[in-house]
Amino acid sequence: MPDFIYLASQSPRRRQLLEQLGVRHELLLPDAQEDAESLEAVMPGETPMAYVQRVTPLKLDAALKRLKRRGLPVAPILCSDTTVALGRRIYGKPVDAKDAARMLGELAGRTHRVLTAVALGTARRREQALSVSRVTFADMNRRQIAAYVAGGEPMGKAGAYAVQGRAAAFISHISGSYSGIMGLPVYETAQLLSSFGFKI
Repeated sequence: MPDFIYLASQSPRRRQLLEQLGVRHELLLPDAQEDAESLEAVMPGETPMAYVQRVTPLKLDAALKRLKRRGLPVAPILCSDTTVALGRRIYGKPVDAKDAARMLGELAGRTHRVLTAVALGTARRREQALSVSRVTFADMNRRQIAAYVAGGEPMGKAGAYAVQGRAAAFISHISGSYSGIMGLPVYETAQLLSSFGFKI
């Protein structure tokens, strides 16, 4: 059994959370010709829970092919996907500043869910877990939203915010996994790693 895993994610927060667990890992990022973004396309009528639980195994499939193609040493691969949901509506990464401001305007003063699915696997075996948390935003006026968006933090983040960043000033309540809202639920990830023989 290898003493490390591959992390198939570009997120510095996921790396940081893995380091917190003390797990040795190497990045396994997509090639330039891979269309990683297309994996995250939402199907018509798809619920947020069905979405994250479908996309995460697809990311693992792509990473397993990448590992084989590159002829790298075999080790378990960790993939994760986070989505923000208000009711059945999925909030992915904003396409631009205007889209980010729209999302934040819709989330302000309301409680939404953050769903993060995690998959750990090899060509022979895979396990998956799901973390669901609730986040309540205080009311935010247009000026506050515009200032937050202008700082650039919302770009590349599901729901157009980072819980560990300046958005925390507007979050009045959290129920669930803080690390799950960041993008990698540490408890669930530790359980998956333990089931693969890693000592946590």
